[in-house]
Amino acid sequence: MQRNHTQTRYVQARQKMKILTKGKYYGSRNSEKSFNGVLLSQYEYTADRTDWHYHENPYFMYVLRGNMMDSNKKIQTLCPSGSLIFNNWQESHYGSKHSDNASGFHLEFEKNWLEKNNIPLSLLEGSQLIQNPKIHLLFAKLYFEFILSDDYSEVSVEILLLQICEALNNLKTNDSQKIPIWIEDLKELLHYDTSNLSLQYLSNQLGVHPVHISRAAPKHLSMSLGEYIRQDKIKKAIPLLLDSSSSLTEITYKLGFSDQSHFNRVFKSNFNMNPSSYRKKIKLD
Repeated sequence: MQRNHTQTRYVQARQKMKILTKGKYYGSRNSEKSFNGVLLSQYEYTADRTDWHYHENPYFMYVLRGNMMDSNKKIQTLCPSGSLIFNNWQESHYGSKHSDNASGFHLEFEKNWLEKNNIPLSLLEGSQLIQNPKIHLLFAKLYFEFILSDDYSEVSVEILLLQICEALNNLKTNDSQKIPIWIEDLKELLHYDTSNLSLQYLSNQLGVHPVHISRAAPKHLSMSLGEYIRQDKIKKAIPLLLDSSSSLTEITYKLGFSDQSHFNRVFKSNFNMNPSSYRKKIKLD
């Protein structure tokens, strides 16, 4: 009897919960652009905490500045600048701000866009923090086109959206396969360890033979180990480039590049421009 009463209260609370329709987010909207069923927007987050709510459409939040916390019924996720989080339209959540200034870039899919491009809704299930550097770099390019917004941006956005969906599908396919337990530990090291990540160092930390790592890692990372490390460094560069308080020399040091020319080469190989040019065009301040 008690259980039925609890379930009834949960259903009633769910029915009363606010549903945010297309393009609606808590905060102050800076700009918004629509591309054939996909909405891109940039917001300043003003409230210390939002109400519990749902969204009509699935969306991604790319934190441009500040520290945010995203909380649902299962988990609280800290989202510092540079974080990329997906929120399912079926899952209630609330956001809270943990710094004086915070802003984010949103990618919102209408369901008819997914249907038109033969992308199953199951691709976008379950709210989650996304660590994969390839997807992060695609979002950084998407944000660049959003800011640039010239005659070629619409076709560029369409291509990037399909590339993002393809990368998400590959990520989901890899997750569904049986993978060695140590692969998740490897990802943690690649994302958070600031040491010089040599193959021997990774082998020592994981307790896995270097040859085994070199053979298995590309299969489960969808790229070579070296490329994953380089892309992860560039992923971490984007929020630093948005913050004008850090010089390019300081950013180079923080990312662990040997010198600024090395940073420039790796960045340019991903964005077809050097970091200073990217910074000038997407500067927030």
